[in-house]
Amino acid sequence: MSALILALIAGAVVGLALGALGGGGSVLAVPALIYLLGFTPAAATTAGLVIVTATSLTALYAHARAGHVRWKARAAFAAAGLLPAALAGAAAARLPQAALTLAFAAVAALAALRMLRPAGTVGAGRSAVRPGRAAGAGAGLGALTGLLGVGGGFLAVPALVTVLAFEMQAAVGTSLLVITANSLASLATRSGAAVSLDWAVIGPFIAAAVLGAWDGKRLAVKVSGPRLQRAFAVVLLAVAAFMLVDAAT
Repeated sequence: MSALILALIAGAVVGLALGALGGGGSVLAVPALIYLLGFTPAAATTAGLVIVTATSLTALYAHARAGHVRWKARAAFAAAGLLPAALAGAAAARLPQAALTLAFAAVAALAALRMLRPAGTVGAGRSAVRPGRAAGAGAGLGALTGLLGVGGGFLAVPALVTVLAFEMQAAVGTSLLVITANSLASLATRSGAAVSLDWAVIGPFIAAAVLGAWDGKRLAVKVSGPRLQRAFAVVLLAVAAFMLVDAAT
């Protein structure tokens, strides 16, 4: 199967997950780039950032039109992630390939386990926002985005709900703004690496992801959210296990 067809299929699956679940799909992009399209882990994380930026901007536009983005959100959260994202982006190119693979597998497993947790009363009874906690959560998300090329929506949304006391819809919309900013900051430190990417593969991947996201939104209306999350989590756990075995051998 040609690289173009594989890129279109992988992009459609990533977009479908993003559209249906509002996050998590980008965690599939990097493994797809490595194992289906032959990218090195370092190149895949850079390409992942490009894909995350493009798809997040598309989703951000839709959420902004619906009024779900708090443009004047707590500055401590949004600004705290920019420098860690840039520094982590620069460090990623110097890390051993196996270390990047192991780190990514761990994050994928964390995302899957979080999705398998039963819905509870996240944020119930929370107290006033603490700037220190907001800055710490924002910095951690920025470092994750910069190092591994993932948006981190599965971490950003709970952080905005529990730390900044956002309602869920505002958390989802505002997380896209934070993720986009962090991705752009990390890409700025990887500009040379981004230029050397195979854009004949990345371009179709992004296009399919954007189109798949719209189909994912329609799928979310027909299938219950918990069922979608469980199915996606099982796939993600399998991907994480495969990557761990591959890194260990």
